[in-house]
Parts: sequence; structure tokens; C-alpha cells
Amino acid sequence: MKAIRVHEFGPPEVMRLEEMPDPKPGDGTVVVRVRAAGVNPVDTYLRSGSYPPQRLPKLPYTPGMDAAGEVVSVGRGVAEVKAGDRVYVAGSLSGTYAEQLLALEKQVHPLPKQLSFSQGAAIFTPYATAYHALFHLARGQAGETVLVHGASGGVGTAAVQWARAAGMTVIGTAGTEKGKKLVMENGAHHVLDHNEPDYLDQLMKLTGGAGVNVILEMLANKNLGKDLTVLANKGRVMVIGSRGPVEINMRDAMNRDAWIHGVAIFSSSEPEMRGIHAALLASMENGTVRPVVGQEIPLAEASRAHQAVLQPGSYGKIVLVP
Repeated sequence: MKAIRVHEFGPPEVMRLEEMPDPKPGDGTVVVRVRAAGVNPVDTYLRSGSYPPQRLPKLPYTPGMDAAGEVVSVGRGVAEVKAGDRVYVAGSLSGTYAEQLLALEKQVHPLPKQLSFSQGAAIFTPYATAYHALFHLARGQAGETVLVHGASGGVGTAAVQWARAAGMTVIGTAGTEKGKKLVMENGAHHVLDHNEPDYLDQLMKLTGGAGVNVILEMLANKNLGKDLTVLANKGRVMVIGSRGPVEINMRDAMNRDAWIHGVAIFSSSEPEMRGIHAALLASMENGTVRPVVGQEIPLAEASRAHQAVLQPGSYGKIVLVP
């Protein structure tokens, strides 16, 4: 099979398409034929080596955590899936940027027939992160107002869908007309252009001057200081993404009794992850979860995908297609 391999940390060009042996299932493991693999910003941070050393993969490695496809074979003791099943993958043992992958049984989950494989590859990291941030950490409640900052990307669209279904008032931001249209289509009550200098004034008017209860922040190094000025009393900021140092005035947080919380989906507990996957299955079946695929890029062009996923003006999820 073909797979993307990284032999040294560095720029996108360190990723190379290579021939690898087909994986074989062992006890409790599953081989999946990958039809699409999701690309996440965290993939680029790992590939560049910019994560703490204890979090970096051992070289050489195949990148990727999200995928969808069909089960090829299963090892002894596997009972929940069988050969031929359509599945989405939430992490793996071998990496997902490949024609096949090896995963633990608990990392493989049913993919309802109404979703395409590309949509399946857009499920785990975006939707699990948004759910974890909104409900496990921020404890979002029906009737509260949430600002999804950067709502046209993979995590942003997921957050808008989850929050709207939960009865929250949803305000999203995007930087292009195409992105703003997408945010509205996914259920936001209001959409603001975060390139406009007065967009936070517009937000305060929408809330009658009260501010928002929850903010999901995708670019904290740019926005966090301003976020704190539009929070309601006891508001919560969930930091999902940041690409540099952050400078804030802590008085803005103190005056609101505010809470700033970093979000890392892989710090979730086992019970939390089981709850997320149960919610995902039910929500895929009833149409609440509707992944948006912005680009499909050939597996061999993974370096281009890593460049695209960090560009401004995000629109849905980028997936690699073997």
C-alpha cells in the first residue's frame, strides 16, 4: 500500500508518499481501507515538531488521526465490527494518511450510509473537539449565547451545529462572504465578519449589551484579549486554537468572574469519549451532524493540504483521498 511518511520534523515537504507493507490485524485490532483521511491543524504542528517533545510521534511515522472507509479484516476478539462495514476512525495505531490503517477496535465506529466517506473523515476531531468544549468544559446550556469565532472551519461548523441543536443562541464569525453564508446554512442565528473593525460592537448590540456566555476561540493569539471584553458575567472562553503568544488584560477577566480554558480532545476521559461517540452516532442518524467538506486533495499532495489548512478564510474540512 501507499502511505505518507515523515522521517524528520520540518516543513510540509518532509512528507513523502512511500510504499509500505499492508497492515495485518492482531488481537483486538482492525484493518480499514481508507477512502478519505481528515487533515487537522494539529497534524501540521506535529509534523513541524512544534509540540512538546513528549507529545511528538516517534520518527518515522504516518500522520493523521481522522479517516473513513471500509473494514478489511479484524483480529481475534473483535466483536463490534466486521469486514465490509462502513466506519469512521477516531485515531489509529498506524496513522491515517494511507491507503490502509491499523486501529484498535475502540477507535473504529459505524458510519451511517447517509454520510459519504469524505464526510466521515471530517467527523472525529472537529465534532469531538466542539462537543468537548461546549458541553464537557464550558457546560453550555439551552438559552445561553455562544460566539463561535472562526465558524466556517471544520471545528467551527461542528460547533454551530451542536450549539443550535442544544437550544443555544449562536453567533458565528467568518472572514469571507462564502464563509458567512456557510455559517448561516449550518444554523447560526447571526453571522459577523471578523475583518470589520466594529464587529464586536455589533455583537454587543445583538446581545443587548449583556455579552455572550460562551466563546469558542480558534485563534487565541489574535482574539483572546478582545474576547474578554464581550463576555457576560461568569462567561467562559474555550481556547481551541492559538498560533503564538497571547497578551490579555486580566482585569477584563476578573471583572466578569470569567473562565479561560484550554481545550485538548485527547485529554478527554474514557467516559467522556464514549459519550461523544454515542452523541455522534445519534446525531448523524437524525441529521444534526452534517460535516462540511471544503476540499478533497489527493493523498500524494498532502503537503499542499498542510499549507491549505492553515490559510485564512477556512471553509469546511480538508480531506485527503487515496
